Amino acid sequence: PGQPTAIIGSTGCGKTSLLHLITRFYDVTGGEILIDGQDIRHVTLSSLRNAVGVVQQDVYLFSGTVAENIAYGKPGATREEIIAAARLAGADGFVRELKDGYDTYVGERGVKLSGGQKQRIAMIRALIMKPEIMLFDEVTASLDPEMVREVLDVIMELAKEGMTMLVVTHEMGFAREVATRVLFIDDGKIQEENTPKEFFANPKNPRLKDFLSKVL
Repeated sequence: PGQPTAIIGSTGCGKTSLLHLITRFYDVTGGEILIDGQDIRHVTLSSLRNAVGVVQQDVYLFSGTVAENIAYGKPGATREEIIAAARLAGADGFVRELKDGYDTYVGERGVKLSGGQKQRIAMIRALIMKPEIMLFDEVTASLDPEMVREVLDVIMELAKEGMTMLVVTHEMGFAREVATRVLFIDDGKIQEENTPKEFFANPKNPRLKDFLSKVL
């Protein structure tokens, strides 16, 4: 609990599949996944998914307003709850700068917003649930450098506040500076796990050395 964990590895190695197993989009076919010692297959799907917030690389927004899209994470949410979640995500100011603020119409699939704006709204939508665990899946992959910095700043602030999170990322700055644990996945398996200091200073796995030589 309270640990920000970075998950790194080449495209197609199994990082997203790991997150899908945690949320039970897939069920494990061997072994088990435990949260606080509890096998996730022994709890209801609703209780599991109420405890886990997910922000994916490909954001889906519905035709409607910004507030309506945020409230999708918590049906019946009040305007105060929506604003509080936006503040937690460091995005209240950004939303208020939109044409009609929280009542701005986003269009089908958020067509009226930029990729970075959609990503910020997706983060608010996940945080309004007040989840115990946050999963971030390559949320900066399709953003321009300025938006990458803004989104990473939010994730880093949440980490400082003690939120438990798993972050699939190619941003080695997060893995080095914020994460308390780093996992390297290769060929569908966790090949190495260590603190950031040991992980980057003394990589033992030759595949990890090769991966780091390309991204650092």
